[in-house]
Amino acid sequence: MTDHEHTHAHTHEAPAASSLDARPKLAVWKFASCDGCQLSLLNCEDELLQIAESIHIAYFPEATRAIVAGPYDLSLVEGSITTPDDVARIHEIRAQSSTLVTIGACATAGGIQALRNWADVDEFRSIVYAHPEYLKTLDTSTPIASHVDVDYELRGCPVDKVQLVEVLAAFLNGRRPRIPTYSVCVECKLKGNVCVPVATGTPCLGPVTQAGCGALCPSYGRGCYGCFGPQDSANTEAMTRQLAELGMSNADIVRVYRTFNAGAPEFAAASDRVEAGGAR
Repeated sequence: MTDHEHTHAHTHEAPAASSLDARPKLAVWKFASCDGCQLSLLNCEDELLQIAESIHIAYFPEATRAIVAGPYDLSLVEGSITTPDDVARIHEIRAQSSTLVTIGACATAGGIQALRNWADVDEFRSIVYAHPEYLKTLDTSTPIASHVDVDYELRGCPVDKVQLVEVLAAFLNGRRPRIPTYSVCVECKLKGNVCVPVATGTPCLGPVTQAGCGALCPSYGRGCYGCFGPQDSANTEAMTRQLAELGMSNADIVRVYRTFNAGAPEFAAASDRVEAGGAR
């Protein structure tokens, strides 16, 4: 969390919720993404009904056609910036949002579509589209924070609904969200899981990945795929050495870093080092 996030989280006071008009207004926005993080919010079900009593859902096309004009007290933003229009729109959203929270790997790290950052986008366009000259797209897929100030980032592909409810509750109560920044390995220990790479030699990104999934994959004997992005002190150089010792080729190591959070600086730098021949 940045200094700006700490300051904002401690000083923000949500408006009173004594009446419908007095409730803080929530807007949910979509950019380049699969909608999975918005669905996580809808999947909150009972929790969402309770939250709706304290917050006015003013703009959320995934859930309702009703639209209440801004400004908005809280905006949740899903998706990455991939077109010139996206750039203009995120600035408009930032201007009318008191607090802006990005949700999910696309919004916080560019998403799986950030793989274009290592590719020739013009070549893709010429192969896929009959008239690529009609397209307006950027050569990169970038997180929201690359374009505007972000007050808080919630990781995950998709985000964890419990963490999402925690962020909303923190906003309503004017406090900092209690979201862990330690690694998935801690979650494995808390669940009593046997360490997958130690026990079976299965490659696992758990040591460098932020907690949040409840160690879902390792709980079923599979290695962590890094869905929640790099943890706050990710030692990717040691991670790369371990992956190599477990028999992974340089190409496979690059591939595991370049998935849902390919554009996250720590994972991007690690994959670049391996690709340049610096894995071993």
